[in-house]
Amino acid sequence: MRVLGIDYGQVRVGLALTDPEGRMAFPRPALTRTTRDGLFEALKALIEAEGVEAVVVGLPLTMDGGDSLTTRQTRNFAESLARRITAPVHLMDERLSSAAADAQLKEAGLCSRKRKVRLDSQAAVQILETWIAQNPA
Repeated sequence: MRVLGIDYGQVRVGLALTDPEGRMAFPRPALTRTTRDGLFEALKALIEAEGVEAVVVGLPLTMDGGDSLTTRQTRNFAESLARRITAPVHLMDERLSSAAADAQLKEAGLCSRKRKVRLDSQAAVQILETWIAQNPA
């Protein structure tokens, strides 16, 4: 099953996609938000082109597991996306995913400029890998 991972942000939206068997996650270029409708159209086009059967959106809970403004914005985004596509949309706790993604990119030897460009999609990989581990095929 092909699954799309999303690290939702107000400026950039990180993306990751599984292989066709749904076992491994690979980063995709992040989308830069222009308009809300433009973002949803780009996501719908990707979902259709890649045959995505499920979407996992990272949910930025606070460290104590509560909601913040960003958490509520992300829930709103996921609900809006779910109304626009036929694939199910799942929420996945993403606490510390960006820190883990940054550490991976540093370990790979990327300079800070390259890390910044790839961070959102690497965070989406982290979110998707966590979801895969908790939902084996």
